[in-house]
Amino acid sequence: MAKKRRFKTEEEERAFWHRTDSVGRVDWSKAQRVTPPNLQPCVRTISLRLPESMLEELKVLANQRDVPYQSLIKVFLFERLQHELSKDAA
Repeated sequence: MAKKRRFKTEEEERAFWHRTDSVGRVDWSKAQRVTPPNLQPCVRTISLRLPESMLEELKVLANQRDVPYQSLIKVFLFERLQHELSKDAA
């Protein structure tokens, strides 16, 4: 096992680990499993005007899936964003 190294700054440590493999430098047998805190993404409330018929259809779909309609809208937006972004990357 290599000797313990001290870093002057976090940036220095980040650069070191970017170019250095941890094999032989970290004793993984002493590692402990941790559970990260339940972090929630930053969200912003927006106002969105939809035709009433579209909103009613969304509510019906959401009810069929047993989810809130706002959550269903977020899922639909996320899926469409992923589709568009993957199309742009190709």
